[in-house]
Amino acid sequence: MLDFHIYDVFTDTPFTGNPLAIVEGADGLTTAQMQTIARQFNLSETIFIQTPDDPIHTAKVRIFFPTAEIPFAGHPTIGCALHLAGDDTVSQITLEEVAGLVPVSIENGIAEFTAPKIPVPHAPAPGLEALAAATGLSPSQFGPHAPGAFQGGPSFLYIPVTDLDALAAARPLEPAWSAALDVSDVHAAYLYTATPEGIRSRMFAPAVSTPEDPATGSATAILSAQLLANGALPDTGTTRIALQQGVEMGRPSDLRLTIDTEAGEITAIRVAGSAVKIADGRIRIP
Repeated sequence: MLDFHIYDVFTDTPFTGNPLAIVEGADGLTTAQMQTIARQFNLSETIFIQTPDDPIHTAKVRIFFPTAEIPFAGHPTIGCALHLAGDDTVSQITLEEVAGLVPVSIENGIAEFTAPKIPVPHAPAPGLEALAAATGLSPSQFGPHAPGAFQGGPSFLYIPVTDLDALAAARPLEPAWSAALDVSDVHAAYLYTATPEGIRSRMFAPAVSTPEDPATGSATAILSAQLLANGALPDTGTTRIALQQGVEMGRPSDLRLTIDTEAGEITAIRVAGSAVKIADGRIRIP
């Protein structure tokens, strides 16, 4: 039997945010066994804790959708780091993830990770007519940014919409949805709009068993490249953005994005949030 813990991440309120399963003692598990356990939990992601390859690091981790392993994800990184920190109010955690080393700073219940990769353009974006057919919106409800696809470990299609009404009305409509995402060679789309407080977003990935995700830390980090491409970041400086996700699905999540730029290039990306434990238990080894 293996010990596991369930956390709600990017929130300090139980039963909101994004649920996460953390499985400890995973050194002896095969990839197939980890995938089976992740499918059993059937949460958007499950993270497995292993002994680090380098003892100066805190842990080696592997992260799984119910259907596949992924190289990096934000809400498992935040939740796992806070779990490993325990009662320490100030801590430095370093996780060995498939995408690379991910340092996490913890202070007073808030964990902030530094993205392991600076995102880059991934593929072309679909046209507005195709996006309208895919989401049930009209072409006039997209903007003011141009859509784009970017990769920073995982890949996402970024779809800006004009207001909160458009964001609430959007939904994946097949077969146009899959056809639009195939243009950008992605499995997930991140819709967003500006608000007086910052940014409100939704993330849909039905192809990987996530009809809608309450909070997506990796997509939040990679959003930096979409903002840069649309002239929404200064050439040099630090930009801080408060984001809300999951509101429309009844699981509000709060994320904080910090972007450092220099000479028109992104030099560092950090994403912060909190987490609250929901459950502890033990699970059989498949």
